[in-house]
Amino acid sequence: MKLHDLKPQEGSKKNRKRVGRGISAGQGKTAGRGTKGQGARSGGPARLYHQGGNLPFFRRLPFKRGEGFTPIHRVEYNEVNLDQLSEFNAGQEVSPTSLTGARLLRDPRNPVAILGRGDVNVALKVSAHRVTKAAQAKIEAAGGSVEILDLG
Repeated sequence: MKLHDLKPQEGSKKNRKRVGRGISAGQGKTAGRGTKGQGARSGGPARLYHQGGNLPFFRRLPFKRGEGFTPIHRVEYNEVNLDQLSEFNAGQEVSPTSLTGARLLRDPRNPVAILGRGDVNVALKVSAHRVTKAAQAKIEAAGGSVEILDLG
């Protein structure tokens, strides 16, 4: 075997496609660019985020802050009202884990807020991330206690 006998592996080298070199080449006339329009012209297709005369999305964003704009760091709470705590016994601890066990939370990963609808007849040890003033007053009037948990 000599140097001039060396050849690359069969199929490892492929000729590049030469476009726009006549009809017999299979890529003549429009050369794969379709007919007319911005993509067919030199200077190529439009840059990323180009919206053809519309105000681009990232420039529209400041106007979307109001209606239809969802804040990305908004905290969603599981809302539990006092009348839902009726199944708990006196002296029992009401915490996010016990509320999950009682299937009172929509999404156990979210923090818990206790709201003041309804009444409490038994003394409960309530620990939640948020408790309204009305709810706290009703719980303490029934002889219970309220502990506010950290959001972190």
